[in-house]
Amino acid sequence: MGKTDSGENHVARHNHLKGQFLYTEGGIVHVTTDEQNYFLPARHYMWIPPGRIHSIRANAEHVMMRNLYFPVEKGENEFYRHIGIYPVNDLLLEMLFFTDRWNGQVTAEQKAAYHFVLSLKYILPEISQYSLPFSLPYPKTERLLEVVRYLYAHMDEDILFPDIAKRFGYSERTLARVFVQELNMTFVQFFTLQRMMKALQLLLEEKHTVNETAYMVGYNSVPTFSNTFRKIVGTRPSEYIAMQGVLQQKG
Repeated sequence: MGKTDSGENHVARHNHLKGQFLYTEGGIVHVTTDEQNYFLPARHYMWIPPGRIHSIRANAEHVMMRNLYFPVEKGENEFYRHIGIYPVNDLLLEMLFFTDRWNGQVTAEQKAAYHFVLSLKYILPEISQYSLPFSLPYPKTERLLEVVRYLYAHMDEDILFPDIAKRFGYSERTLARVFVQELNMTFVQFFTLQRMMKALQLLLEEKHTVNETAYMVGYNSVPTFSNTFRKIVGTRPSEYIAMQGVLQQKG
């Protein structure tokens, strides 16, 4: 097993023979595979199975990444075979802080350290029951990619599905079908996720208020934005920001 801390802003495409536990502090880390672009916000971790090719990019210099690498053997829990993003509870956070005293390879000869880190690995399936939808799939065609880029660039505006279909030369029925075929989600599901991922960036990295963020991602009602954020992230934006302050004090 191995542990590294990194302040690098970009790690090019690579893979590992071991499973990777990636935790971030201070902002958002973007993890890109051949199929998806994942958004890993602070107070969450990502599990990347052995052999999965990916690149890593942080938008801000102050973002710190913590990595733990674990061998995954045949017959182990199916959890370790799938990419997932999960919230970090208080127990796991304290265990992560405890690993600060070690760096590099942790071997069986280091009995206390080895068994402690191994325990961290084994509790993951127990405390990480539901992977959060912090990823956006890539469009398969250039035409839909143009639609997705437009949505991102204009999300602070009043976006209506019929207007989008007309602007890009689709019938409403066809565009609805294309979203499901290429992205495996509806227009509303995709656009909601896109807005929430942008909201995380605005809150964490650009330090906008909840009210400012709501309007910048196209919500006229702050309570509606807050409720949607909670459904996706698991907590309201004001509570999420407060958690980051606690994290920085402890770190």
